[in-house]
Amino acid sequence: MGISNQEAIKQFLSLIEDVDEPLKNTFQIIHQGYPIETLERFLKARDWNVSKAHKMLVDCLNWRLQNEIDNVLAKPIPTDLYGAVRDSQLIGMSGYTKEGLPVIAVGVGLSTYDKASDKFYVQSHIQMNEYRDRVVLPLATKKHGRYIGICVKVLDMTGLKLSALNQLRLLTAISTIDDLNYPEKTDTYYIVNAPYVFSACWKVVKPLLQERTRKRIQVLQGCGKDELLKIMDYSSLPHFCRKEDSKSAKHNAGVNAENCFSFDHAFHQKLYNFIKQQALIVETKAPIRQKSFFVDLPEPDPDDAKIAKTIENEFHRLEKQNGLTNSLNGLVVNGN
Repeated sequence: MGISNQEAIKQFLSLIEDVDEPLKNTFQIIHQGYPIETLERFLKARDWNVSKAHKMLVDCLNWRLQNEIDNVLAKPIPTDLYGAVRDSQLIGMSGYTKEGLPVIAVGVGLSTYDKASDKFYVQSHIQMNEYRDRVVLPLATKKHGRYIGICVKVLDMTGLKLSALNQLRLLTAISTIDDLNYPEKTDTYYIVNAPYVFSACWKVVKPLLQERTRKRIQVLQGCGKDELLKIMDYSSLPHFCRKEDSKSAKHNAGVNAENCFSFDHAFHQKLYNFIKQQALIVETKAPIRQKSFFVDLPEPDPDDAKIAKTIENEFHRLEKQNGLTNSLNGLVVNGN
């Protein structure tokens, strides 16, 4: 009989107390005052195997030290490049659920990743993760008087094209970064505006996903407005969910400030201003090294690589069979 969850946490906590001081320091930045809940995330990601969860966390802590992740929120992307990233890496925060969970919106189909080098897309993604974990979630926890450590994601499939498969390596690498270093951060993935080709591919990909991941994915009809309004107010709906015929195009929300992908949106303005302020604070204390932020792209997990290859093969098959021009890229769904 396996050990209980409480015993697993106790053993895990004892192991982490023995790590070197630099690892302890970066662990404090991760857990933000909630070490037990953080250990639980890594245990869940490794099916409550203490040894595997310990290795995963230590690898994560070393990754943070080696890549200076603790300081990433003090390293702004130049404004012009940041605007280009926002135009081509469609992601933002539209509000909160009724339970206080942040709502992260992702424009899967219309993200092109073609206006900046890969390193800026990776940097921006990590900065959003860190801002979520160090600022957004702690503020939500304080507001609601209970620990909030997860979000929900709404993935818009509008505009899926075969040409986007050119970015599959980058997107799989970003997903792998999340898998290994930000596990169990998403409560539910809501898929909206899904075309026929997504449904066809989903039947093939779904059996390859881990059970805990499958349970978190909900494919909603149309833009998903009716279902999403059960868990969030209208003001928190991503702009592409507000009308049945809506599109998540870069600026078609009418006003950029209403488009949660836009640099003009309140979330991105707060995020970017926070990063600039942190850079000034760091420079005041000690000049930061003037060099580009760069993270080596990790090799994907064999299971993730298999899923990515399956997606690619299935949509090539559909295109050849039916003459379809739309395809799927970027949906590397995992337990993050």
